[in-house]
Amino acid sequence: MSITTFINPAHAQGGSVQGDGFTSIIMIVLMFGVLYFLMIRPQMKRAKEHKSMIDALQKGDEVATSGGVIGRITKVGDNYVSVEVASNVEVQVQRPAIQLVLPKGTIKNI
Repeated sequence: MSITTFINPAHAQGGSVQGDGFTSIIMIVLMFGVLYFLMIRPQMKRAKEHKSMIDALQKGDEVATSGGVIGRITKVGDNYVSVEVASNVEVQVQRPAIQLVLPKGTIKNI
């Protein structure tokens, strides 16, 4: 008895089953859908929230930069923000470098 008696020759040679192409397309579409909802959409939402926070910056806000420096905003420009990190010590940072706005009263010694 040969092995071909037990296995259909089309399957043994890697032949496709009817409807396999449609199933593959459906799986690819589902993978892109999952990728969109788990990765792309939340990232776009975070970027939109960060942009609105950057646009709302004003003098007197207490902020933390992406480098970990905290301070109070003294001047707001189009591209740069002056942040007072200690008494009479100001640092200019780019607006997108502001990571988050802290609640009022967080910084006490400036």
